[in-house]
Amino acid sequence: MQTIDYLVVFLYVLGIVAAGMVFASRMKNSKEMFSAGGQSPWWVSGLSGFMTMFSAGTFVIWGGIAYRYGVVAIVINLGYGVAAILVGRFVAGYWKKLGVDSAPEFLQMRFGGSVVQFYTWYKGTIQLFQMGGSVYALSKIVCTLMPLPAGHFLADPSTGHLSVSLVSIALCVMVIIITFVGGLWAVLMTDVLQFVILTISVIFVVPLILGEAGGWGSFISQTPEGFLHPVAADFSWWFIIGWMLVNFFNLSGEWTFVQRYLCVPTAKDAKKSAYLVGVLYLVSPVIWMIPPLVYRVLNEGVDPEQAYILSCQLVLPAGMMGLMVAAMASATASMATTRLNVFAGAFTTEVYHRVINKDASERRLVAIGRLVTVILGCIVIAGTLLIPRYGYTSFIIDINTLLSGPMLLPTLWGLFSKKIDPKAIWITVSVGFVSAFLIKFGLSRDGFLTDVQALSWLVDWIAGNSRIVDLLAGIAAPLLILSFLEITGQKEHAGWGRVMEFKKNFREHERVKASTLPGKMVVISMLMISVVMGILALVSEDDAGILLSFSLVVLALAGVVYYFLRRADEKSSKSSERIAA
Repeated sequence: MQTIDYLVVFLYVLGIVAAGMVFASRMKNSKEMFSAGGQSPWWVSGLSGFMTMFSAGTFVIWGGIAYRYGVVAIVINLGYGVAAILVGRFVAGYWKKLGVDSAPEFLQMRFGGSVVQFYTWYKGTIQLFQMGGSVYALSKIVCTLMPLPAGHFLADPSTGHLSVSLVSIALCVMVIIITFVGGLWAVLMTDVLQFVILTISVIFVVPLILGEAGGWGSFISQTPEGFLHPVAADFSWWFIIGWMLVNFFNLSGEWTFVQRYLCVPTAKDAKKSAYLVGVLYLVSPVIWMIPPLVYRVLNEGVDPEQAYILSCQLVLPAGMMGLMVAAMASATASMATTRLNVFAGAFTTEVYHRVINKDASERRLVAIGRLVTVILGCIVIAGTLLIPRYGYTSFIIDINTLLSGPMLLPTLWGLFSKKIDPKAIWITVSVGFVSAFLIKFGLSRDGFLTDVQALSWLVDWIAGNSRIVDLLAGIAAPLLILSFLEITGQKEHAGWGRVMEFKKNFREHERVKASTLPGKMVVISMLMISVVMGILALVSEDDAGILLSFSLVVLALAGVVYYFLRRADEKSSKSSERIAA
């Protein structure tokens, strides 16, 4: 990267943190801090949900798979879209109709305090630790572009580039600051901005990288054998179907996504936000994965995890490359801030408020929420430093396929079933954890059970069908357990009655006005970015056309967003006048 890129990165990150601080004054109670007061517009919630699934891991994991295996990376990502559409149809609106403010509140009513405490402590540590992997992935991308002089105190001696560990810690500090100050409002706003900037940047990369390859026809003719097939290696159709199921469970029951369905005004808005995630994931993977696909025919010998950023570096001009890196950084930060906000809320309400200090004031809860944010942020830092020892891509795929089902299926089952009780959760989670441990550490090639002669056939079979085995353990086993408990259950669990009573008493009386503040902040941020890119176009001789085009596109989008915000304000004002009359 050039000096101007470093300057753009610095200004962008500084602006994101400053924009998050605008929302500090809104953090007057815990509901504002952790659920945006139920006033988030549906499209903001949807874009935030999309970006919550999206991070530098998208570029590292799926970009690496696209570079190595081809179109299968697109097919896998389309599975997210199918899952999100199904969630919008069957689950998202139902969450909102329950009248709860969070997933832990539902679990408290449905299954009791012990289950909530388990989920809070487990998910609040393991998943935030996992978030550290996303920060590591981004740091690896950034440091690839930042060589330093020999012996520099910030350099990694093994690579000669900026230290990945130092960048990881710096990004975690940024994540903690944004969440600490602005709560969910800041998270939502930054998510929308990252979506806009990253999407525009990648749209510019696509024709430029295809031009380097000689056009679409030339690219197709140069692809390796099997590169355009929808399945490859151990990513079979069975894996893709299972991956869709895993992500249906994830989008339905994971607390970060449930928060998106609950922070909007109505159940209809919750459904629309999930549908938006689905539509975006049915369209965007085709665009997002083209750069690493094309880069494979341009340069075959690079680290797959670095292929995406190297393809961008090849074609983007100075300034835009810095903006792309900054947007990746903020997208990853937004993903981390989302989960940090959710679990800080869970610890604050379910541990501190419910167990330690039942009489705490709202001001006290906000203060505790910020303290918990800092503590949990340290867990994210630990993840950035330790996950690379396991292997980031392996860690993410293994965690999702093996543990998502046992952790999330009981919650989803409890949404619709009268019979299952806390026992079902303990059995499902226990079997899931034991299965995961045996598969990964006992029956793997170098596991502690490989010397048992009677199990040698099983070790060989698992080694040859690892993805299928993971999905069987992560999906089929929990489904069978819950089905058996549902069939053999004799009576309705008391928690079901509590939930139904709460749902019956909840009414969406007058529609709560969705706040336009996040949208206005995004417009202001886009205008500033447009101005910076316009100035760079004036001083650049070689890349003026690309920079000016980018500036004008961002400016036009800012105008479109502002137009719809004005219409929303006018519509809301007229509605208020009719009610007053």
